[in-house]
Amino acid sequence: MLMRTDPFRELDRLAQQMMSPGTWSRPAAMAMDAYREGDEYVVAFDLPGVTPEAIDIDVERNMLTVKAERRPVTKADNVQMELSERPLGVFSRQIVLADTLDTEHIKADYDAGVLTLRIPIAERAKPRKIAIGGGSDRKEISG
Repeated sequence: MLMRTDPFRELDRLAQQMMSPGTWSRPAAMAMDAYREGDEYVVAFDLPGVTPEAIDIDVERNMLTVKAERRPVTKADNVQMELSERPLGVFSRQIVLADTLDTEHIKADYDAGVLTLRIPIAERAKPRKIAIGGGSDRKEISG
């Protein structure tokens, strides 16, 4: 049996449940990190306890939507739950992607409860040199 020693922990847990139980019509937010790594934009979502089958990733124009559902673990008939603090339900996050990203080639990996999306920078958005014509000398300018 587990014993509690922090009287405010229960209050925090109840407040969390009141504000964040996710449903498909009103999902809770999920934590994420986003950064650029070389020629890719990387977005990582924390989804511990979620199976890959319960994750849905959609891109429509430049709107990326990630939805995931953490379902209760099935237990034997003789198991009596004593404490349940891990949130269950639906989690969702929407991100507006810049036009400079190649949404046709997004790669998704899921490992150790972290969903990582790698979005390449579009070729048209990468810096390139432009030649200047005229006269006998040609100069290149970085653009």
